[in-house]
Amino acid sequence: MIDLHLHTTASDGRSSPEQLVRTAAAAGITTLAVTDHDTTAGVAAARAAAGAAGVEVLMGIEITAVLDGRDVHILGYFFDDTHPELVTFLAAQREDRRRRVDAIVERLSAMGAPVNQRAIAKQAADSHKAIGRPAIARALVAAGHARDVADAFDRFLADGRPAFISREGAPPAEVIALLGRAGGVASFAHPGKLGLDHMLPGLASAGLTGVEVFHPDHDAETVEKYAAMAKALNLTPTGGSDYHGPQSGRAECLGVVGLDAAAYAALVARAQQHG
Repeated sequence: MIDLHLHTTASDGRSSPEQLVRTAAAAGITTLAVTDHDTTAGVAAARAAAGAAGVEVLMGIEITAVLDGRDVHILGYFFDDTHPELVTFLAAQREDRRRRVDAIVERLSAMGAPVNQRAIAKQAADSHKAIGRPAIARALVAAGHARDVADAFDRFLADGRPAFISREGAPPAEVIALLGRAGGVASFAHPGKLGLDHMLPGLASAGLTGVEVFHPDHDAETVEKYAAMAKALNLTPTGGSDYHGPQSGRAECLGVVGLDAAAYAALVARAQQHG
């Protein structure tokens, strides 16, 4: 199986890159993309472990774009992670993540729900790693303010909840263009979760290559819907488990949700045409 959407401890995953590769291989995955949020810090370690595990690890990322106050996640593949403009952009993305985390922690403290700032700061210390709300959610659980991560989001951190603070970022079309300049291709992540289908035609015209048709949050009807949209807009289907590690919400989808060989070959062909 081919899985083009997995996370490690370089962002909000629970598995180290090495653990991810071993677990994915055991689940029958032969080709995978590490797509951490706004960082490629986990890719090198995953590739170092890939040979012994008998898998291929692709260059990947999940970049958070922002449009009209909404997060829009753009998956990138086959790009040059040393491209200077991209390196600078991603460093700014990670810095804004740290700014947002600090602001949320301050708001929680003012609300009477303080968390262990030292533990969160330790996770944010590596400038190449991306920190976000899941780290705060785990801190809320540890402090006894929430039953579990889902409860922390439902009560404090989700959009519209009292500790939510909007993200700042580039619009999706700008992110897609940047990935293109870095030699890569872009896919619109988990569209069934977002309710932003109206954006797809414009983004396709702006250089979007794919749309994530296969995702654990997409039922059969949703898969069929986005497969049809992909065909109509000349977008290549992508897919993956969106795995975040053991005891995460989609752990059971590793080795189950992914991309078939034909769709992957089409994506590779599009990438080669782009390059």
